[in-house]
Amino acid sequence: MSQTNAQVLEQDASVAPANVKADVLDQLLKPEVQEALTVLVDQLPRLTEMMTLLTKTYDLANKVANDRVLIQDMVGGIQEVVKPLEEKVKGYASAAIEANDRADQSEATIGLFGMLKLLKDPELQKMLRFSQAYLDILGERKKQENL
Repeated sequence: MSQTNAQVLEQDASVAPANVKADVLDQLLKPEVQEALTVLVDQLPRLTEMMTLLTKTYDLANKVANDRVLIQDMVGGIQEVVKPLEEKVKGYASAAIEANDRADQSEATIGLFGMLKLLKDPELQKMLRFSQAYLDILGERKKQENL
């Protein structure tokens, strides 16, 4: 009985590749498959070029991802750029917090003469010049968009 099972399995194994070959041949005889193959063959040089480029890109990305020294250098470079910005932002934030605290504690009323006096403050003048320049730039850009 084991011999008959083995013979049946051998026959099935020999029939299966024949069926697959027949299916492939049937597929190749279809006009749309032949047209697709023609287009594919025409595009093979481009596909080869694209695959070469993708392979090179993958190799480069893999080298960069696994290069500890390069990663550490990049992180160090980014930190060198971010650190001064971080310090400025912290300075502005602490000044804003301190100004808010002072404004909350103050009961002073700023009148017309107080406003005139503030206009002479160099920091206010600098802020007003910046605001004016910023608004001018926004206006110019808006005009360019409308043209």
